Amino acid sequence: MPVTPTALSPNLFKQGLAQGKKQLGLWLSLESPNVTEVMAGAGYDWLLLDMEHTCLDTSQVADHLRAAKGGTAELVVRIPWNEPVIVKRLLDAGVRSIMVPFVQGADEARRAVAATRYPPHGIRGVSGNMRANGFSRIKDYGQRYQEEQCIIVQIESPTAVAAIAEIGAVNGIDGIFVGPNDLAANMGLYGQPGAPEVRAVIAKIHQAIRATGKAPGILNFNPAEARDLLKLGYDFIAAGSDLSILARRSEALLAELTP
Repeated sequence: MPVTPTALSPNLFKQGLAQGKKQLGLWLSLESPNVTEVMAGAGYDWLLLDMEHTCLDTSQVADHLRAAKGGTAELVVRIPWNEPVIVKRLLDAGVRSIMVPFVQGADEARRAVAATRYPPHGIRGVSGNMRANGFSRIKDYGQRYQEEQCIIVQIESPTAVAAIAEIGAVNGIDGIFVGPNDLAANMGLYGQPGAPEVRAVIAKIHQAIRATGKAPGILNFNPAEARDLLKLGYDFIAAGSDLSILARRSEALLAELTP
C-alpha cells in the first residue's frame, strides 16, 4: 500500500481563520527539522517557518513538512519575497499555507494569490507528479487544492495600513498579518515596536482588517501583551520563537543558578 496520501487533508488552521477562532503560533528561525518536530507536537495551532530572515532554501522545506507531520500545528511558510517562482516550488513540495511579506496594496496581493492558482485563475505552473499531489495519488488535487490553501499577507508600513480595505477585498486572501517591527521602522521608529505611536496603530488596525472579512494576525513575544492582543481582537498570534525561547530561557536558567 502507498504511504503517501491519496486525499487532501483538511487545513484546520485555515478553517480556524474563517471561523474567527483564536490560534496561537510560534516562529521557526533555527532552520532545524528537529526543532520543527519538537514544536509541532507542543500543542500550538500553527508554526511559521521563516525563509525571509534565515538562510533556509526551498530544497530544505520538505524536511520541515515531514517533521511537522503528525503534530497539532499547521506549518505556514513565510517566503522571502512576493516571488512566483519560489511560491511554485514550495507548493509543489507540499506547502499549502504561505505568508507573503511586505504587501503594499491590492495589486501585490492579487499577484500573491495568482502565484498559488493554476490557470485560468492564476499563473502557477503545472507539474503532474509531485509531492503536493501525493505523486499523482491524489486524483482530484487539480480541482480541490485551493480549498486547503491558506494565503496570508503581511502589512508592514503606513502605506499598507492605508490600503487594508483594498488588500482585504482581494479574493483568495485568508488573513492579514501585522509586522510590528517593520511597521515601526517604516514609521521612523526602528527598534521601537512598543512606541506609543506604533501601539496606537496596532490598537485599531485589527478593526480595519476585520471589516474586510479577513482574519487579523500579529506577532508579540510578550505573553501578557499577546493575551491583551487576543482580547483586543486579533485572531492569530505568533507568541514566541524557537530562537527566542532558546536564547532567553538559557540566559534565565544561568541567572537562576548563578549565586
